[in-house]
Order: sequence, then C-alpha cells, then structure tokens
Amino acid sequence: MPLTPERVNELRHQFPALSKVHSNGQPVVFLDGPAGTQVHQSVIDAMTRYLVQCNANKCGVFETSVNSDRWMNDAHRAMAEFVGGDDPGEIVFGQNMTSLTFALARSLSKTWNRGDEVVVTRLDHDANITPWVTAANDVGVTVKYVDFDPQKECQLDLDQLQSYLGPRTRLVAVGCASNATGGINPVKRIGQMAHDCGSLVFLDAVHYAPHGLIDVTDWNCDFLACSAYKFFGPHLGILWGRRELLESLFAYQVRPAPSTIPDKWMTGTQSHESIAGGMACVDYLADLGRQLAGQPNLSRRDALRSAYGEIGPYEKQLAVAMLQGLADIDGIAIHGVSHVEKIDERFSTFSVTHRSISTRQLARQLADEGIYVWDGNYYALQFTEHLGLEPEGMVRIGLVHYNTQQEVQRLLEAVERSVRQPMAT
Repeated sequence: MPLTPERVNELRHQFPALSKVHSNGQPVVFLDGPAGTQVHQSVIDAMTRYLVQCNANKCGVFETSVNSDRWMNDAHRAMAEFVGGDDPGEIVFGQNMTSLTFALARSLSKTWNRGDEVVVTRLDHDANITPWVTAANDVGVTVKYVDFDPQKECQLDLDQLQSYLGPRTRLVAVGCASNATGGINPVKRIGQMAHDCGSLVFLDAVHYAPHGLIDVTDWNCDFLACSAYKFFGPHLGILWGRRELLESLFAYQVRPAPSTIPDKWMTGTQSHESIAGGMACVDYLADLGRQLAGQPNLSRRDALRSAYGEIGPYEKQLAVAMLQGLADIDGIAIHGVSHVEKIDERFSTFSVTHRSISTRQLARQLADEGIYVWDGNYYALQFTEHLGLEPEGMVRIGLVHYNTQQEVQRLLEAVERSVRQPMAT
C-alpha cells in the first residue's frame, strides 16, 4: 500500500504537535524539520514508560537497573539495524552528533602525524567541518576543502575531491545530504575514492536519516553519525563505527569506565530516557513499513526498507510541487537542485532567498501566518560564506512525510503574499 495523502492524514494524528493551532485559527505548518522533526506519540510514551518503570543507572543488581540495561541493549540493537549494521556494539549514543564528532576527532587525531591531510567540504554542516579542522590544527595536519559550484546547482566538485586524495590522506568527511540545499551526495562513490588511497571515511547522515534508508554496509564507510531528533525522536546523537576501529582507538574516559565498546565511548551517564525514545522512533518507522507492505512479520531492517521505499516517492511529490511553485514566484532564488527532472538528486529541503526581502523578514511574515521555517545559515556556514550570503543567510523550508500538499500550497501562497506586500521594517 503506497503512502497516500489519506494515509498521511491518519499518521498526522499520531504526532501531537501537529494539532497546534495558530492565533489565526489555522493549524500550524511545521516546515522546520531539518532543524528537528516533531515527535511521534510512541516516542513520548516510551520515554515516559522508561522514567516510570526503570529509571536507574547501569549495571545494578536490582530490578529497575537490570530492566534499564535490557532497554539500553535493545536500543543499541535497534539503532544498529537502523543504520544497516548488525553489531549493537558498534553503536555509540551521545548528547548530539556534534559532541560525538568532536570526541571522535580528538581521538583520531592521535593517529595523525604532521604532513598528513584530512579532507572536508564547503557543503557540510559545520559539525562535520570544525571538529576535524580543530583536531587537525592541534597536531599540524593539513586540511583541504572540497568546493561546490553555484552554477551547477551547488553540487560537490568530485574532480577536485579526487585531486586532493593521496597517500597522506587520513580522513575524508562528507555529508550524505546537505542540510542547506537538500542535495544528495554520492557517498558510496566518494567512500570508494577515499578507500582507494587508504583513507578512512566519516559520513554525516543527520539530514539523510528522515528521508532515506541509511546503509553503512553498502556505503562501506568507517564511521557514520546521525541524530534521532531529525527522524521523529528525542534529542539524541548516534555514532556508528567499525568495531575494530572503536576498539583500537584511544577514548578519553574516566578510570572506572568500561574499556569495552560501546561503553568506552559513551562518556558519563547517558540520557537513558532519550535512548529509549530513540529506539521507539526506529520502531515507529519499522511499524509504518510493515503496515505499508501489509506484512506484519517483516524483520525490522526489511520493514525500514519498506517504510523508506514509500516515504521517498511521497516526499518527491511534495518536492516537485514546491519546486514548481517557488519557480513561479518573482524574485525567489533556489540554492541547490532546482530542476524537476533532477528531483532524484535532492531531498525535500529548500533554501531560498529573495532579491529584495531579507530572509528574517520573510521568515517572520511566514511565522505570523503560522508557517514555521528557519532563516540564517543553519550551521552550514562554509556554504553561506561561499555564496556571499552572510550575515542574512537563507530561508529554509523542510518537508518530511507528515507534511501535505495542502501545506505546500499554503506556504507558496504565503510567500507570494509576502513578496507582493512586504511588511514594514
């Protein structure tokens, strides 16, 4: 069964925040998903259930601690399947992707030597740039930046990337999809390019996770990070790494902490309720996949594949409508893939500017109508600097599978009104 508009309307009732009504009497339109999606009711229930039934620290001999450990072990297993792995020990939980990446970068840098090189891109979120730059600077390692071409819809320059790779390359860090443009990067190809020269590969899948199926096995990466609050869960960071690397790398930890993975990387007491919620958001997607496939006994991984197999085409319909509508509004510029025939090269995230209205002004006018979008650089600072868009940045419109064609139309009509009648500043 495809993910039809009727099915989406049913799903929307499972996200309590989507019932919020603006002061104008209309439902709020949440188009702020790239900064954090709304949370499914099952996630809220799981976090509450954990806090009520087994709120305890690790490794105790009493019932609540034993049950808590069981929940945490199950969560590691669920998240391993979510990213396409099969080893729960390869999943590390943390506060967010940024803090996990800083910790990993600090540890990896202990294996680098002066004269080595790391490669980052100007298309990435700063959490996949600055941790590596900072660590490289600490040990005298060269950083190379892969550019993108604004004249080619802001896609990575793979020829430049290839020219940067060599025997001294120690790490290539790249995003699976841009949180600014929605563009999808060919990470499997990039990973092969990096491995061919002996480099490790770190993938930022934060923006990819709500839209497409992550597959660390097929992509053959060495590390991957994402955040549960971007795919309908709580504020929680997730790091996947190859077992042999997580075991061999030095981790900064307190002396009583376990030296085995994944615990050696999970500094201090974790937010157990958030980890429980992270498992619940994976299971929400898996249950959706089983329902859409009409096969209640599908394995979790196969069910996730089913869910994303329907989420993708549905979001693509929304993206086509958005691209076509924005193209008809005078003065609007779309930064990224803007041609409908190339829709398979992007997700349903759009960054726009207007030739005469500031991004903050446009975002505020939309907010006044109950339409929530972001303005600024959304931490894609290298991107906005490269385009000369600082300090205003862009307006970002993000669609996920709980959004509707009616919301797209409402957004387009509101942007059209804002362009015709900008508010006084």
